[in-house]
Amino acid sequence: MAPSSPSLARALTAVVPSSGTPVVVELGPGTGSISEAIRRRLAPGSRQLAIDVEPSMVAHLRRAKPWLEVIHGDAVELEALLATAGVTQVDAVVSTLPWSLFPGARQARMLHEIGRVLAPGAAFTTVTYLHAVPLLRARAFRRRLRSAFEEVLTTGPVWRNLPPAMTYVCRRPVLDV
Repeated sequence: MAPSSPSLARALTAVVPSSGTPVVVELGPGTGSISEAIRRRLAPGSRQLAIDVEPSMVAHLRRAKPWLEVIHGDAVELEALLATAGVTQVDAVVSTLPWSLFPGARQARMLHEIGRVLAPGAAFTTVTYLHAVPLLRARAFRRRLRSAFEEVLTTGPVWRNLPPAMTYVCRRPVLDV
């Protein structure tokens, strides 16, 4: 509907380490408003990657944000995409993907991929919009989050966003052994 507001960007990027040289991945960067907020938190020497499935968005981001490592690909193949970039673990994953629009199997696959790349102590954060909270797929997504991560915190709402939003902060993935 509209780019994420600075208020939502601050809420989503609170999990991004501001010290050391972390590796941070953004899923669904869109026009890059969250990318800018991530960049402001990162210390020199950190690595920031953005993954988008839409070729026109990838081209736009590569032109508009040359400092950002933009990878064309689908989050269902996150581990393989990161491996081609020489990354095996990340310190944070930030997402603005429209989860409630995805079928359950796709949601589950992406959450599994995210869990596989998170380093110990790392976090995954994503957004949900208040108007979508009661939707069947949004409720199913919350259940999937709770089964994919030991800790799922809901923060917000962020009223200074169009539309108003909440964030999920997820830690300690539950992985199949």
